[in-house]
Amino acid sequence: MHDFIQALPKTETHLHIEGALPYELLCAWDPVKWPPDPAFRARSYRYATFPAFEQILLDHALPWFTSAERYHEAAKLIFAKHVAQNVRYVETSFHLPVTGFINVPGPEIIAAIRSAAPAGLEVRVFAGMLRSDIVGDLRPTIDRLHTWEQLAGVDLHGHEIMATPADTAALWAGLRAAGKVTKCHAGEFDGAARVREAIEVLGVRRVQHGVRAIEDPTVVQLAAATGTTFDVCPLSNVGLRVVPSLAAHPIRRLMQAGVNCTVSTDDPLSFANSITEEYAALAAELAFTRAELAQVARNGWAVADVPAAMRDAMLDTIQRLAAAN
Repeated sequence: MHDFIQALPKTETHLHIEGALPYELLCAWDPVKWPPDPAFRARSYRYATFPAFEQILLDHALPWFTSAERYHEAAKLIFAKHVAQNVRYVETSFHLPVTGFINVPGPEIIAAIRSAAPAGLEVRVFAGMLRSDIVGDLRPTIDRLHTWEQLAGVDLHGHEIMATPADTAALWAGLRAAGKVTKCHAGEFDGAARVREAIEVLGVRRVQHGVRAIEDPTVVQLAAATGTTFDVCPLSNVGLRVVPSLAAHPIRRLMQAGVNCTVSTDDPLSFANSITEEYAALAAELAFTRAELAQVARNGWAVADVPAAMRDAMLDTIQRLAAAN
């Protein structure tokens, strides 16, 4: 199974670049302040609350990400790990408010991340923001995102206790009209109604997580009927207590209901996970077959922003591997 997972040409479509900071960079930078193997990176660790998770992540990531050069250095190591796992396509987001924290324009951060991609790895960069940023001081920047040429799209992320501002739908529609992909975190810490909001009100077809849609069969049907993809992060869902265990995770039921589900790591700084570990965990704890894992890989290529020839080549490789097992 390990060899099969390694051989699959994979994608990662839900990755926060700050949350993907390789912990070894912190250890090398200051081994006293950042000792190896902190408790929160153990596979058995469970975050008590989302705010507790967020605080630990920010305490570790923000000291590092102080310049475009630091984004490049981290991204270079992140992407090297993707290549080693036979990941061929990555969608990653950076936290848009950081541009104000460190006084570096967003296009410079995007360029720094993209320039770190090695040959053979396609990288698309998204701007992530909190729902509260839509109506906050960041709004003038958000209103210019459609002009950022190298920006692939945008994502609403953060704790779902925040209400979605009323004009987000018009803003997201305008960005789509400008050729940007729109995403939204929903169905993680709030229920199926937030997934419905993301699809019906915001018009997105890329929901980050989405797993709590399972609580309402009509929302699952809506996601399937509209061709909405759920970019699912199983080990993150366990670590954040969205589900009690991987064995209880609804990804198989969602896929069986016709929802296109991809698999990603979310924030490997916080969960010490990798794409191959996500696939292996599905096999070990949810008894995913080779055929099901192959379908997960196909699902990623279905939404990847790549030339048709590359997509077809990757799908052909997946089909060949699946047929041989």
